[in-house]
Amino acid sequence: MTTPPQSPTHPAATYSAPFLARRSHLLTQISSSLEDTLTQINSLNRSLEGIIEIGNEFAAVEGLWSSFETFMGDQGQSQPEGMDGKDDEKEVGQSHGDGKGK
Repeated sequence: MTTPPQSPTHPAATYSAPFLARRSHLLTQISSSLEDTLTQINSLNRSLEGIIEIGNEFAAVEGLWSSFETFMGDQGQSQPEGMDGKDDEKEVGQSHGDGKGK
């Protein structure tokens, strides 16, 4: 297939100038929009970096609370079931027989 020669009498030649002008205008708009998008993404990136920095400042506090929670959890598990001491006395009395001295 061959394309017809571009001549002023050919209909494609009359449409090429407005097409090129419109294409140029659209490319300019696209370029401007992409620049705006890039600027806004950079702004968002700076905001996210600020948020991450603030979050990192709480890492030490989180670590302290985490170790406190672990310590308290270990303390709770090492305590016998009867924390008031009544269950322990019953077990001691049962383990020594009738409870009379020797």
